[in-house]
Amino acid sequence: MARIEEVVLMNMCMIYNDSEVLVQEKVDDDYSGITFPGGHVEKGESFTDAVVREVLEETGLKISAPQLCGIKDWINDNGTRHVVLLYKTYQFNGEIKSSDEGKVYWVSLDEIDKSKFAYGMEKMLEVFENDDLSEYFFRKIDGTWIEELK
Repeated sequence: MARIEEVVLMNMCMIYNDSEVLVQEKVDDDYSGITFPGGHVEKGESFTDAVVREVLEETGLKISAPQLCGIKDWINDNGTRHVVLLYKTYQFNGEIKSSDEGKVYWVSLDEIDKSKFAYGMEKMLEVFENDDLSEYFFRKIDGTWIEELK
């Protein structure tokens, strides 16, 4: 088995403000719906710097002390592994502003489950909120996507 594979690195951050979290309503045709802000890690960039940069670009907030709380990963049809590092933080400065990525706004944790989630967000939310989970992994077996929380 090969030990080297092509990997695409991304991040996502759940930002808390008391009993609310910041959500982003993505408008991308391939990935639309409610999600948390985040994006790609640039070549040579630290994971922490990447999540701080992406959140600032997409929300106007400068976060600090993001805590890694899990990962989402999958292998697409061409064999590339996609890894999304999941962070959460209570620390931020600034005022929210939407971007080309989508509208951002605060939602009560009690109301978030009424949102129209982007694909996989319900399972990712479980990883964000449950300290006993650390991974949301999915793979295709015989043409069917199998999703696992670990």
